[in-house]
Amino acid sequence: MKVLRINAADTYHIRNLVLRPGRPIEDCYFEHDEDEQTFHLGAFIDSQLVSVASFYFEKNPKLEEEYQYRLRGMATLPDHRGQGLSSSLLKTAFPIIKQNFCQLLWCNARSSAQGFYQKVGFEKVGEEFDVPSIGPHFLMFKTIS
Repeated sequence: MKVLRINAADTYHIRNLVLRPGRPIEDCYFEHDEDEQTFHLGAFIDSQLVSVASFYFEKNPKLEEEYQYRLRGMATLPDHRGQGLSSSLLKTAFPIIKQNFCQLLWCNARSSAQGFYQKVGFEKVGEEFDVPSIGPHFLMFKTIS
């Protein structure tokens, strides 16, 4: 397994299959995908992209830290889940985020993935909320030391 930086467009297929099934591929383009401080990572097995995550320089007003990154669009193809790929993407991202003078990473985590995020050090903030047409989520964050 290898983790590499990828382009935003490289994430769309996996985002579509995992996060937006049955919806147009255009729904897999996220605002700020092409911003200068945004970066995307992909996990490859035998040269095949099987897991993706995107990181945006974006402040959540509910969190006090001045400079923050947001994790969005993390997805792994079903046949490759449970192999530590998402954890590897995060471990690769943490030093990049620190190099950008940020020590906080946050996300709107699907409620079904809350356990994963807690396992890798994220903390839950507030109550569960609904993202229209996607489902229940929690705001979660991790301090990167």
